[in-house]
Amino acid sequence: MLGANDGIVSVASLVVGVAGATTDSAALLTAGIAGLVGGAISMSLGEYVSVSSQRDSERALIAKEREELRTMPEVELAELAQLYRDRGLSEETARRVAEELTSHDALAAHLEVELGIDQDDLVNPWHAAVSSAVAFTLGALLPLLAILLPPPDWRVPVTFVAVLIALAVTGAVSARIGGSAPVRASIRLVVGGALALAATWLIGTLLGTTGVV
Repeated sequence: MLGANDGIVSVASLVVGVAGATTDSAALLTAGIAGLVGGAISMSLGEYVSVSSQRDSERALIAKEREELRTMPEVELAELAQLYRDRGLSEETARRVAEELTSHDALAAHLEVELGIDQDDLVNPWHAAVSSAVAFTLGALLPLLAILLPPPDWRVPVTFVAVLIALAVTGAVSARIGGSAPVRASIRLVVGGALALAATWLIGTLLGTTGVV
């Protein structure tokens, strides 16, 4: 949803700004496609770098935990038992659970309880990059179509309405997924989107009037 919202707002702001300066369809198409492609690549690269860094950190923690288990197993066993005591188990039960988990898979037990990591399910930067690019592209297509399909006099109003409705929907869906209030989330996105569109349209109109573009 975050990527889709970025695609909606950024491309909508771009094409509305251009539409404020000119009604030329070729210029609008060029600006929209450039914004879509550039934004999708930027989002994808940013997500790839971020998730790659997270995966590198997870791998480093796994290597560190594996080395500690090799060099000081008793200390690690006591640490695992203490973690279970902190969760409410009695000392005897915590020790027994720690010993049984250690005998089964010591590394997995420590990673899960101590670090919250599953060594078989590390984050994948390629998946994150592709999903981010796809989400951005799908979001960006809405304002691009909204600015190109209607007659010139209707382009900006239709884009405003389409974008604000889309932001309200994505805000509500995101809030429901996260368990928060959908109305508040929708209002935040709609207000922010409206301000962005109004600002870029005003700038485009002023530049077009002064003959800068």
